[in-house]
Amino acid sequence: MQVCRHCILFMGQCARTCVKVFHEGHEHRSKQVGMDNIEYFKYNNKVPPGKGRLLVSEPYLPDPNFERTIILLCEHNDEGSFGFVMNKPSLAKLGDVMQDLAEIDAPVFIGGPVQQDTLHYIHRLPQLEDSVLVMDGIYWGGNFDQLVSLIETKQVAASDIKFFLGYSGWSVGQIEEELKVDSWIVSDKVNEELLFDIKSESMWQYALKSMGGRFSVYSNYPTDPRMN
Repeated sequence: MQVCRHCILFMGQCARTCVKVFHEGHEHRSKQVGMDNIEYFKYNNKVPPGKGRLLVSEPYLPDPNFERTIILLCEHNDEGSFGFVMNKPSLAKLGDVMQDLAEIDAPVFIGGPVQQDTLHYIHRLPQLEDSVLVMDGIYWGGNFDQLVSLIETKQVAASDIKFFLGYSGWSVGQIEEELKVDSWIVSDKVNEELLFDIKSESMWQYALKSMGGRFSVYSNYPTDPRMN
């Protein structure tokens, strides 16, 4: 699949508009795993969702789009919410989705199930023009041509940027409804190391362990609940 520069130039407006759209099939429910009458997944989350916070999926979330994922929320307001799955790499490199960038050896992640024909990115480059501050030291979007120039002239490292195909979006109040059924755990323990340096296969566990206490216990739940 190739992504055109036109899609990138308009991706900011696209994401802001489409957070109003409710995805069918994105309404999660906690899965019962043979533990009758035990409130096994009552996480009693105390941290509200918000821009710059993480949604950490509960250990047995039955939606394959979000199984053991963490999502960085880049916006959460009265129009809806959107963010990117941080730990779901695709098989593609940047050059596979944009032919004229074939020399840039950067992985591309699946940001979510919405509009997977659009390319998005977060980064830790304060010098990138038109970027949106998500949280301290972390930015979303920005001038794409400037970004490519910075990478090609080796003024920045590709490891300072994460590219995504598609994004994750929620209508107003949808995340709050999903929290009521324990689909997500909200974390404010977000930093550059987690988002850019921790390997994808370790991110979900790392995010829970960084929250401490009982969340560290959740991080050790086996993938198959029958192994419990």
